[in-house]
Amino acid sequence: MDKLPLLYRVTLADLPGHRLQLDLHISQPDSEGQVLSLPAWIPGSYLIRDFSRQIESIAGFCDDAPVAIRKLDKHRWQCAPCSGSLHIRYTVYAWDLSVRGAHVDESHAFFNGTSVFLKPEGQDKQPCFVELVENGQCPNWGVYTSLPEARKKLGKIKPAKRYGFGLYEARNYDELIDHPVEMGTPQVISFEAHGAEHELVFTGVAPNLDLSRIAADVQKICATQIAFFEPESKRAPFLESGHRYVFMTMLTDDGYGGLEHRASTALMAARRDLPTHSSDRSVKSAGYQTFLGLVSHEYFHTWNVKRIKPAAFAPYDLSQENYTRLLWVFEGFTSYYDDLMLLRSGCVNEAEYLNLLSKNISAVHRTPGRFKQSIAESSFDTWTRFYKQDENSPNALVSYYSKGALAALGLDLSIRAHSQQNKSLDDVMLALWRDYGKDFYTRLDPVGVQEDAMQAIILQATGYDATEYLQRYVFGTEDIPLQALFATQGIDLTWRSSQTTPSLDLKVRQVGQQCELATVYEHGAAHAAGLSAGDILVAIDGLRVTDAASLTRLLGAYQADQVVQVHVFRRDELRAYTVQLSKPAADECTLQRRP
Repeated sequence: MDKLPLLYRVTLADLPGHRLQLDLHISQPDSEGQVLSLPAWIPGSYLIRDFSRQIESIAGFCDDAPVAIRKLDKHRWQCAPCSGSLHIRYTVYAWDLSVRGAHVDESHAFFNGTSVFLKPEGQDKQPCFVELVENGQCPNWGVYTSLPEARKKLGKIKPAKRYGFGLYEARNYDELIDHPVEMGTPQVISFEAHGAEHELVFTGVAPNLDLSRIAADVQKICATQIAFFEPESKRAPFLESGHRYVFMTMLTDDGYGGLEHRASTALMAARRDLPTHSSDRSVKSAGYQTFLGLVSHEYFHTWNVKRIKPAAFAPYDLSQENYTRLLWVFEGFTSYYDDLMLLRSGCVNEAEYLNLLSKNISAVHRTPGRFKQSIAESSFDTWTRFYKQDENSPNALVSYYSKGALAALGLDLSIRAHSQQNKSLDDVMLALWRDYGKDFYTRLDPVGVQEDAMQAIILQATGYDATEYLQRYVFGTEDIPLQALFATQGIDLTWRSSQTTPSLDLKVRQVGQQCELATVYEHGAAHAAGLSAGDILVAIDGLRVTDAASLTRLLGAYQADQVVQVHVFRRDELRAYTVQLSKPAADECTLQRRP
């Protein structure tokens, strides 16, 4: 079949009702009845999300005559055979304020292609065109996306101009769904990094943002990462198809998250974390460091996971789970390098960087589940466990992000010590880039990293035999010996308690005016006494508990090993438990370079 293009039209049909109207024109539908499907998940977020549930209506036409459509399963439809071109019209409900889905109201419209673009099965290699239609409702809106503007007209449809509505294009369906779209009136600033154009797009109410400061810091991060992977050419990988890079950030009161794409990223951030013109430029707040770390993380994914991929993702099967035990490499290594790139770019100094490292080490150390689940198992189980966490998850799971970052850190320090500082994890990343990622989208048959390949890759790149290291700390559940490894670099790791009061060994959260037990840590004081997550904490020895601060204040009157009477509501039943308080754990690490 000749590569006749697919044409999608996206219309802002009902902003108050949060609906998009989609039209899909298929010039040569399958003669036996065209099958259409919508992805069940979005790459980078490993959970079946069933985006098709948001399709409210769907109809088919052939030369204006109705075409019957039969649903085959939860995300596939089959059209009756037709002799001419096929026109599909459907409505998508878009009210998911996240980086994963689609969100539309009178202030803006944002969507990922996985939420809105039906795939004609068997035609996913065809060129795809998208016409974005403003529909007269919001004449001041612009379009912000890394999806390229069309190079020429398609029929009577004109190519879009920069930031304009009109015609955009992609080489195939896989590329089409990898460029999210933001429409509205955001705050925008552009910069270049080694000749590559970048844009920062901020949506949401955020008065007095210091855009120039943010752009200057993000530019340093981008330039550092480009030069890391391409020290000679300093060529950004998304330039391969003429793309620019777009950071799309939705600012809310307490948002946080990101999702990577091949030439852009969708972010959520708390507006209070970003600097304004009244902020002290000599100080980077913890919140701003967190935002820059998020930016660095998602940008690093431009290489690691968008182009260097596990074999299970080359290509993606978006109709079902794609299992791999390698997310500790693709998310864990990225989580290690995100803060490291802040240091290398000069966005943080060494003391600030060591503080960021210590926070992650402490967070992993507070998770009892690290002794039950390896990070290889965590990678494999992400579909059913990591993205479906509950009150017991800290006791049962470990994060391939956070402990994966520590595994990368430990591996880096091990390689450096073994090679007398001549090799490092950098050599591993550059080997992965050279052998798997560099030409991923231009190869006829791109390949990914096999499940058992990392040991050989590390050995070849650095001369370090990581067999035992991987067995103990990646496929096993032992704590990484960071104290000894840091010592080889002249850095001391020490532990202290983050609490000054005896402990109940639990975590609380505020629910309205009530203090609820969020997690009861296994083998701790509360667990031994019979308390459970979900209990509403009422009183300690007859004195009322209203929040975490009052709990800490009350416990300050006791010493470890003393016994207290704890009253809770479990459902609507008042219960009393006798609890022997424990000694506060040494759960907070400090990193300090030796004089």
